[in-house]
Amino acid sequence: MEKSYSDSYKAAGVDVTAGYRSVELIKSHVARTTTPQVLDSIGGFGGMFAPDMKNMERPVFVSGTDGVGTKVKLAFMLDKHDTVGIDCVAMCVNDIICTGAKPLFFLDYIACGKNIPEKIEQIVKGVAEGCVQSGAALIGGETAEHPGLMKEDEYDLAGFSVGMIDEKNILDKADVKAGDVIIALPSSGVHSNGFSLVRKVFDIENSDSLYKYEDRLGKPLGEVLLTPTKIYVKPVLKLLEEVKVKSIAHITGGGFYENMPRAFEKNLSAVVHKGTWKVLPVFDLIQETGNIPEHDMYNTFNMGVGMIAIVDPADAARAVEILRAEGIEASVIGEMKEGDHSVIIEEN
Repeated sequence: MEKSYSDSYKAAGVDVTAGYRSVELIKSHVARTTTPQVLDSIGGFGGMFAPDMKNMERPVFVSGTDGVGTKVKLAFMLDKHDTVGIDCVAMCVNDIICTGAKPLFFLDYIACGKNIPEKIEQIVKGVAEGCVQSGAALIGGETAEHPGLMKEDEYDLAGFSVGMIDEKNILDKADVKAGDVIIALPSSGVHSNGFSLVRKVFDIENSDSLYKYEDRLGKPLGEVLLTPTKIYVKPVLKLLEEVKVKSIAHITGGGFYENMPRAFEKNLSAVVHKGTWKVLPVFDLIQETGNIPEHDMYNTFNMGVGMIAIVDPADAARAVEILRAEGIEASVIGEMKEGDHSVIIEEN
């Protein structure tokens, strides 16, 4: 590639040599994620991965794709780009683990107004960290310059992951029964959902709110909002090894009301008791600043619960014990009952 350059293309806004420089800068980060199943290094036309299917009766691949959404606007404003990659991986692998599947590999896609190699390196550094946290290999990706479509200092980030599970082990929401227990896995913050509302509430484009120190947060608001999404893969895989988990839901956009019902059949409802988990201070600040009704908060944000697992009541104590041993301060927050496929949030 030493002779690959085009002055004409550069004059049009695309510098191919910057792309080559970016690839060189990210190689060390990608290397951190490599597993024995990866067959080639980055730079080829396709990422190659040879899955280990021994002891599987019928392997099933499970895929997930997502992006970071308008949270990237905060990264632009704060000029901090090494965490949004974690968010991107988390939004994909946290979905995959809801089926019981183990994520195998990940690919990212970065569209930018101008390829600044050092910035791309920081983004991919975060992607690699997310892959390490989830045990997935980063086997490829794409960085595309879009001059005229995006501002030079802007980018968007998306990706997808593929996992695998033996068909007989796929979690089935039909197993959930009335009386089963709902266990919450706490979130690390707002994660990657609801940022269009967050940006409106704090008027971040027209104020200095991101830079202000907030006493109740103990940090500047922007630092708290950029906290990356918690990745639950390894703790949940450990839980699945030792406890019969009936169903799992990733609490993302749509909050409690949209995501919890995805984990159980239409003849059931989830009863959630307020006060049984910690609602993080950032959610109180968002609600008070924006004068947002409680229903809308639970219908937009995770409210401190990033994931739920539904288990038999006899397994609840053991499930909480396992998750806490894995560094997840899990707690029982409710139970299932006969109902109309709704979520009921009530005082404890």
